[in-house]
Amino acid sequence: MTRPSRQVRATGMNLKLSSWALAVHDLNEALGFYRDVLGFEVHADAESEATRRVSVGPRSQPDMQIFLQSPGTDPRVSPADRQMIEDLMANGLLGQRLVFLTDNCDTTFEHIEAAGAEVMQEPINQPDGARDCAFLDPSGNMLRFTQTRQMNRALAYRRTSREGPQAP
Repeated sequence: MTRPSRQVRATGMNLKLSSWALAVHDLNEALGFYRDVLGFEVHADAESEATRRVSVGPRSQPDMQIFLQSPGTDPRVSPADRQMIEDLMANGLLGQRLVFLTDNCDTTFEHIEAAGAEVMQEPINQPDGARDCAFLDPSGNMLRFTQTRQMNRALAYRRTSREGPQAP
């Protein structure tokens, strides 16, 4: 017998994401990308039992940590499974997706493209009014950079107010 689904309203809860584990091929290469290209702060860089984990995060969110770690770092993962994970990552089949807000999608795109990151999508306007672009990090994880509709409108307003009245 199946139990009927029950709607439960969460009240008094204020949840925030505090960390995310991201599998990467090469920790030094990933650290260079997230620190030097994206400008993230390094929170921790620690080694224990031949496993290195690096924690980075956006300067605007000091409580948010992205843990960069080699695939299959869990000691319970067998060598065969570890190899399978690495093969899936190498073929782009195990990449994860992270979405970041930006106040200027085009400027963000130009900066990351100039650093040599693989472009997945050039900046485009979405039907909901947002503008976004996408890249792959050095390990094949997709990173999207979204300028919300409100930010898009504010940026357009600043441009038109600087340019002055438009001719009909």
